[in-house]
Amino acid sequence: MFTRLVPGSRRAFLSLSEEEILALAISSEEEDARIYLSYAKNLKEAYPSSAKVFEDMAEVEQTHKNMLIQMFRSRFGENIPLIRREHVQGFYARKPDWLMRNLPLDKIREQTEAMERQAARFYREAAKRVSDASTRQLLGDLALAEDGHEDIARMLGEKHVTEETRSEEDLSARRQFILTYVQPGLAGLMDGSVSTLAPIFAAAFATGDTWSTFLIGLSASVGAGISMGFTEAAHDDGKISGRGSPIKRGFSSGIMTALGGLGHTLPYLIPHFWTATIVAAIIVFFELWAIAFIQNRYMETPFFKAVFQVVFGGSLVLAAGILIGNG
Repeated sequence: MFTRLVPGSRRAFLSLSEEEILALAISSEEEDARIYLSYAKNLKEAYPSSAKVFEDMAEVEQTHKNMLIQMFRSRFGENIPLIRREHVQGFYARKPDWLMRNLPLDKIREQTEAMERQAARFYREAAKRVSDASTRQLLGDLALAEDGHEDIARMLGEKHVTEETRSEEDLSARRQFILTYVQPGLAGLMDGSVSTLAPIFAAAFATGDTWSTFLIGLSASVGAGISMGFTEAAHDDGKISGRGSPIKRGFSSGIMTALGGLGHTLPYLIPHFWTATIVAAIIVFFELWAIAFIQNRYMETPFFKAVFQVVFGGSLVLAAGILIGNG
């Protein structure tokens, strides 16, 4: 990363020789093949059909790399210069494997299409910048090859991933997203929004002091978020239940719990008691309806049932807090 900030640390593409351009193409094809194999490895257990597509695409990239090496050997000999994408200004970049490992299936598909488009664009632009006929033809052929990769990807997809299989994999990906993020996040949002209603509004009406109410709400929200986050992460490692990474679930639950309580806590930064309370009550209304919407949208809970459970139940908790605070 530091090298990107240092002037002159990356070569300008216009300064590359034909030998270096071909060496760059070889290293790029090799890198893309390794990326596809990494995708295949990460997808093999959950999405075996899509994993097979990426294995075949890696073979295609390896074939093109071998063709490029043969071309290089015939023109320049046996010693291929070491030059990679990160050595050249403006060259299309690839993210490291650890940043791509947990991408959802649809994002991996989008990334693959983007990779092929970027590679084809690079070769086309490179062809415009050379005058040597053989080099121009070489780069043009590479551009056509990369354009063809998208067609190859589609053909391989049709070969290994039927519409039924794709639907099953998409359904599995959606289910995993719900189990890992939506379900713990929703549980946290419900706990943070509803469970903090009574203590916050009780404190507000008992003290009539907005700053004290804010501190009570802040401590309750943050404390509940930490507690819910650790509980979610600790009680299930996800290996048997299939609910995914406990760290991801813990963060999802903890953050949403804290946000649920902070939503109607922050208005008490307003010095005027009734203004703060009215704003907090309005926010509570939207919080409860948001929970009902998420339940209906992702958990397939009938809308009116979700409204009754969340809005009616939350209203009772809110009323209890107000009554206790006035007691």
